[in-house]
Amino acid sequence: MFHRNIKIVLTVLIFAAAVWQFTENNVGNGIFLIIISLLPLALYFRNEFILLAFLQMRKQNFPGAQKWLAKIKNPETALIKKQQGYYNYLQGLMVSQTNLNQAEKFFKKAIELGLNMDMDLAVAKLNLAGIALSRRRKLEATNLINEVKKLDKQGMLKEQITMMKEQMKRI
Repeated sequence: MFHRNIKIVLTVLIFAAAVWQFTENNVGNGIFLIIISLLPLALYFRNEFILLAFLQMRKQNFPGAQKWLAKIKNPETALIKKQQGYYNYLQGLMVSQTNLNQAEKFFKKAIELGLNMDMDLAVAKLNLAGIALSRRRKLEATNLINEVKKLDKQGMLKEQITMMKEQMKRI
């Protein structure tokens, strides 16, 4: 895993080699190197290990996703701010099965750092609402569920929201 600034330096070096190939009248090599220079630039904004962890999550392979996330040793230096948000989001999803205290910290940090998609933000807040309900913090859970309703524009979380409301009535 490369530091995020190394990816930028690598992109600049490959692009410089492409310019050099153009000056040497090797147009094909120059075009190929420009295309290759886009790879480290893309991986600067979309971390490869987070992408692989999402792929494992999609397959419902939680240990595999945890394995890929464990390869990120120091997320503060290796990831940009939004990627740190997704790193904490994924860690929260993994830990929510076993340790609610730690999951709550991960989800709050993910929301603080920011998530690109409204659906991811809604899922993080829904998980926080579930944790708040389990700790009998009904007001906090109600506020979070109202925020989830606003974020869930496609209605994919309607069933989970109704289940949460039913649980709130019991408390």
